[in-house]
Amino acid sequence: MKSTWWRGRRAPLLLAVALLAVLATLAIVLSGPGETGLAAPQTVASQAETPSAEPSESGTPADGGAAVEGMPKAEPVSIDVPKIEAKSSLVPLGLNADNTVEVPPVTQPLQAGWYENGPTPGEVGPSVILGHVDGNKQKGIFFRLKELAPGDKVSIARKDGTTAEFAVTKVERVAKDKFPTDAVYGDTAAPELRLITCGGVFDKTSRNYLDNIIVFARLIAR
Repeated sequence: MKSTWWRGRRAPLLLAVALLAVLATLAIVLSGPGETGLAAPQTVASQAETPSAEPSESGTPADGGAAVEGMPKAEPVSIDVPKIEAKSSLVPLGLNADNTVEVPPVTQPLQAGWYENGPTPGEVGPSVILGHVDGNKQKGIFFRLKELAPGDKVSIARKDGTTAEFAVTKVERVAKDKFPTDAVYGDTAAPELRLITCGGVFDKTSRNYLDNIIVFARLIAR
């Protein structure tokens, strides 16, 4: 899979299939009420908490600031989401032997990762960052992801010394069988970012969350 996958229509679909196992691999098996899991890339998870924290069902984009010109390719090294106090280094995530997308180790739930076969954060196209909602009986890096709202900022430090600043445009909680593949992985004219984790109701039979939380953001400063 090439780094220019987002330029075509076929590649996003292939990525979606590969990501199907990402969420399954992201599945976290714990004991007791705190059990959690991540499901297929058809749906990237969200978690169920208090109604006041629920993301908008409509996912209507809001003005998160003017989009800016894309940045050159540069490996991301860390992510900072001040609103939810989420900070982590970023590990590259590739493909497993079965063409599923790798995910950060469940034993390190506070570790986030970026899909290295897609555009790097700041480049034109949708870059994707994955993180656990929980694991090892503790909260994960994206445990509070659903609390984000349009206008909230996400900073990605890059290996070339630059920082890509994004503003959230919308947050969606979607059922996994209604995952918006085109909206998440399809072509974009500007640099965009997707943050994905698991959540919603946890099905103890399938050991998966039933929904996904997807944060959409666009580059506003470089």
